[in-house]
Amino acid sequence: MKTRSLLFALGMVLCTSLLAQPLSASDNKSVAKEDTLWIRNGDRHLFGLISRPQYVQGKMPVAIIAHGFNGTHHFGRNYFETLNRLGYQVYTFDFACGSVNSRSDNNTMNMSILDEQSDLEAIVRYFKQQPDVDASRIVLIGESQGGLVSALTAASMPKDISRTILIFPALCIPDNWTARYPNLSDIPDTTRLWNVPMGRRFFTEVRDINVFKRIGKYKRPVLIVQGDKDPVVSMKDSERAVKIYKDARLHVIPGAGHGFKPKEFEESLQQITLFLKED
Repeated sequence: MKTRSLLFALGMVLCTSLLAQPLSASDNKSVAKEDTLWIRNGDRHLFGLISRPQYVQGKMPVAIIAHGFNGTHHFGRNYFETLNRLGYQVYTFDFACGSVNSRSDNNTMNMSILDEQSDLEAIVRYFKQQPDVDASRIVLIGESQGGLVSALTAASMPKDISRTILIFPALCIPDNWTARYPNLSDIPDTTRLWNVPMGRRFFTEVRDINVFKRIGKYKRPVLIVQGDKDPVVSMKDSERAVKIYKDARLHVIPGAGHGFKPKEFEESLQQITLFLKED
């Protein structure tokens, strides 16, 4: 368990209207428009980018992309073209305190899984109220720590999320850090991961998160994509999650680690496309 915890520490850096119709233009710039979109969650202001398909009549589904540890909205842009062509609006954002480069708030000493869940819930509520969004088709896509947050959010809002996609989700975070710091007195004021400072709160909070007890509250379709050479997230965790969910599938990419190479990412996009076309 200690070895797995250390591996996680090293790998976390690596983060009744007409329905929309799929797009077929060859240049995504000609079929989608990208804009800055700030969303408020209480006193926190979340920076993000939204890519909207053009020439689509009626309300559109929306996919919300949650980055991993010390990531930003930039990685989510890799999903724009594929999802726009499926008729989805796509929103990628910076968690407040989720990264030293976050445009929402870069004070990682205040990083919190519970705050990130609250931020994602606020984003879901925002899109539910938008006139151009099909509120019955809101999809969460989360990578690594963002996968954990997406899984927790889907479980807390099971009627609001139509499908959930977890990319090498770090469902192991609570267990790993509890093993690293078995007693509250073991938790230092500051923990540094790849020179990213994190405060004591992060580690005290995760002790009370029973991931596998919570996620089963979500009954709608789930796709998990993971590499079988992931040194950070155990395949056993993803296999366990699939058994807990009512409707879930696990796609394993041979040889892939925690973070996909271009061909591996393309394979994940293919699986996501097939999964969303079922909706």
